[in-house]
Amino acid sequence: MITVTGATGNIGRTLVDLLTEAGEEVVAVSRQPRQASSAVLAVPGAPGTSGASDTPGVRWAEGHVGDAASMRAPLTGARALFIVLGGELNAFGESPELLLRAAVDAGVERVVLVSSQVSATRPEAASHARLREFEAAVRASGLDSTILRPGGFASNAFAWADTIRTKRTVFAPFADVALPVVDPADIAAVAAKALRPVRGDGSGGRRGRVYELTGPEPISPRQQAAVISAALGEEVTFVELSRAEAHAAMARFMPEEAVAGTLDVLGAPLPEESRVSTDVATVLGRPAGAFAGWARRNLAAFR
Repeated sequence: MITVTGATGNIGRTLVDLLTEAGEEVVAVSRQPRQASSAVLAVPGAPGTSGASDTPGVRWAEGHVGDAASMRAPLTGARALFIVLGGELNAFGESPELLLRAAVDAGVERVVLVSSQVSATRPEAASHARLREFEAAVRASGLDSTILRPGGFASNAFAWADTIRTKRTVFAPFADVALPVVDPADIAAVAAKALRPVRGDGSGGRRGRVYELTGPEPISPRQQAAVISAALGEEVTFVELSRAEAHAAMARFMPEEAVAGTLDVLGAPLPEESRVSTDVATVLGRPAGAFAGWARRNLAAFR
């Protein structure tokens, strides 16, 4: 059995499907009961609306990565655990050692953590201190572990969905700064490989590995808007925001440290943050998915 946290998220939905298709029994964990989770999956225009909630072999459980006590029941009987942080957990919460201790106590053997490329490229960045704490806790747990460090997500473009639907306009900073954004489906596919052992190797051949996950090529916000425009078959206007304007918009739903750190990466990426990694291809045996593929699969969100 494999316990998947963040099961209603951009990575988790796909991961649950991949694991069940491979014949695994999955406990899909979200912060709401199953009924609420199903409602999240059924939002019109959202990706994955067919959802894991109706998939045979999936048991929904209420739990919270930031509350180890709530995870004890979902971890019972699991041999592997997928950890992804979201929202306020990226800024604060109880010690990650408590969650890893609960996993060990439950008999978990393998853990896969979604961290961030920035954890390595900017090791002093306050915006990613929490993820670095989780990385350290995973390494210290004694479990077989894999750490995934994706760059920016293609799905961050969902932030533009409302203004594209209502105004056919994208408002974003740093119009022509290109980064190799990664399709969350590729993150899920790599996680699925890492969570399942391969024949003759109980660690899945990935024990202690760290994978940097990016898309196949750098693409700027202006280019992303053009890709969505082409997929829609309608003109989408791009309006570039100043850093101050973007800061004000992001501060409405993100902690200050996270806003500053995100804008630093988006506006002045380091060379290693602009570099295309081959790790997706190495693990999956195929190229990383391009932004255009992600946009086509999720076009309903922008109509």
